[in-house]
Amino acid sequence: MQQRLKDTVNVLVPTGALGVGVKESDVAAGIAAGAHAIACDAGSTDSGPAYLATGKAKYSRAAIKTDLAVLMRAQAKARIPLLIGSCGTSGCDAALDWTRDIALEIARENGLNPRIALLYSEQQPGQLTARAAAGRVWPLAPMTSTEPAFGDCDRIVALMGPEPYMAALEAGADIVLGGRTTDTAVLAAVPLHRGAGAGPAWHAGKIAECGGLCTTHPRDSGVMIRVGRDAFEIEPLSATNQCTPRSVSAHMLYENSDPFVLLEPGGELDVTAARYEAVNERVVRVTGSSFRSKPYTMKLEGAAGGGFQTLMLVGIQDRAVLAEIDRFVAKMHEVLVQRVRATVGDAAGAFDISLRPYGWNAVSGALADSAATPPREIGLLFVATAATQDLATQIAKTCNPWFFHLPLNEETELPSYAFPFSPAEIERGQVFEFKLNHVVHVSHPAELVRTVLIEAPEFANA
Repeated sequence: MQQRLKDTVNVLVPTGALGVGVKESDVAAGIAAGAHAIACDAGSTDSGPAYLATGKAKYSRAAIKTDLAVLMRAQAKARIPLLIGSCGTSGCDAALDWTRDIALEIARENGLNPRIALLYSEQQPGQLTARAAAGRVWPLAPMTSTEPAFGDCDRIVALMGPEPYMAALEAGADIVLGGRTTDTAVLAAVPLHRGAGAGPAWHAGKIAECGGLCTTHPRDSGVMIRVGRDAFEIEPLSATNQCTPRSVSAHMLYENSDPFVLLEPGGELDVTAARYEAVNERVVRVTGSSFRSKPYTMKLEGAAGGGFQTLMLVGIQDRAVLAEIDRFVAKMHEVLVQRVRATVGDAAGAFDISLRPYGWNAVSGALADSAATPPREIGLLFVATAATQDLATQIAKTCNPWFFHLPLNEETELPSYAFPFSPAEIERGQVFEFKLNHVVHVSHPAELVRTVLIEAPEFANA
């Protein structure tokens, strides 16, 4: 057993994302173990562009409120700061305001009176256009445009670093609700603010970003990070869970193209020399992390709505079809496109038909190995994309008879595939896409951030 680190800054990370679930027992354990702050992430680009373009959250209001209420009550009782990044999934202004309203409702219902800092990071197209013209915006792969069409985006956010959170704490905030923020920054903010080493603070933030994902039982609990000048320790909040050198070190591979270097606003974390050692059966100590300062940049994410989609689904167990799935799907696609062009004509506009054989290769899209054994059945998903919802549905209706009855070979009897829904057409709604994957150079970490401080009673009757 190694001696534990002393003079650390301790951050309780109760969950990987607000709304996934917070255990009150975990939070209580972290408070009792000496937490100096509570911090967690609440958003991501993982679930696609719709949440940014619409400003709506991925998780339900009830789920967010349940988790946030636990954390706000703990914050008030322990009198330690609570930091939440990327509120409302996308971290745009509407999503942040939505989270703010939930927090104020919780405060009113529980008799709480926190001072709340709101960090807004949504950007206006005109300001970014001027920065791009000055050579301060450049693309990240796979984007190539150095003059992005900011005006085509419904919403744009810039990913904050830890500095706006630190400034909010300096201003006396009890709770900091942040717009779009890097996952690591919201966890590194308090350690950095209180003088911990930059390398350990950023590395601890990266490892703990998904809560218990760095433990041997990822769904069992959150974690506590204890950050010192030259090292950090990480341990699960549940007494029955464990952190091991393997479970901790493996998280540097999570959503990171380089297992040793992580780019962040204002620099890069380098863990090439890091060592992961077990303190005991539950706790891991990490040394050797470093952080190199670089010109300050913020990643830009922009999204917008596009066309509309209508879906249809059939289940296929026909052995002949399943023996030649690729030929069947290619034939089906050709027949359906020709039918729309012949029947709807120019009125269809620029449309797209996608066929996705689930149970074969729909996840990867890559052709299966020629030696692959035919599956017992597949679900064939039809996706029509067009300029309007009505057009997408009319295209689906036009394709309906062939989608449900197309034979593999013309000389065979007409088949009927299994459709699970009636009506068969399912209107999915608008399609959204990312328009930006760029970085913008800033002269100050708060240059693109707007901070608003409020007292809960100000909105008590809102």
